[in-house]
Amino acid sequence: MGMSSVDLSDPVAGPGSRVKFLIGGILIVAAIIYLIASSTKATAQYFMTIDELIAKGEAIVDRDIKISGVIIGDTVEYDAKTLTLRFTVVHVPADPDEIREAGGLVEVLQQAAVDPNATRLEVVYIGPRPDLLRDGAQAIITGRLGGDGVFYADELLLKCPTRYEGELPIQAVEG
Repeated sequence: MGMSSVDLSDPVAGPGSRVKFLIGGILIVAAIIYLIASSTKATAQYFMTIDELIAKGEAIVDRDIKISGVIIGDTVEYDAKTLTLRFTVVHVPADPDEIREAGGLVEVLQQAAVDPNATRLEVVYIGPRPDLLRDGAQAIITGRLGGDGVFYADELLLKCPTRYEGELPIQAVEG
């Protein structure tokens, strides 16, 4: 038996060690990519106008979505025993140019609230009644569209229109 200069059974020096190292590295990278993709997918939120939400309909049922709309004050119903809040929101355009042409955010919110042809959406939220819940307030709502056509909110952020006269709707800025 002759002695070779490289012992192939040595995991550090053997030719199989590079292959094992590469396979291990590829598996680690694949695992990282999978984890990033799955967590991004789980937390991905689509920002839509109410018109876009209604147009997509069944295709987006049970997906996490963020929408913005104007609250119609006379539709607000709150049950303090069950902490159930129901109200209707009306479509607000997302295009900053369209908002400027219409006279600014306050004007757009007011026009939407009284437009009988504007798309409306019923919202259900479980939680304490927000202080700024009033007619004409802008609602930024995160939740899911149910198969019954009702939007079930997990988060509700309200903005009083008179305090934000120079601003654009959230979806125009973030979208």
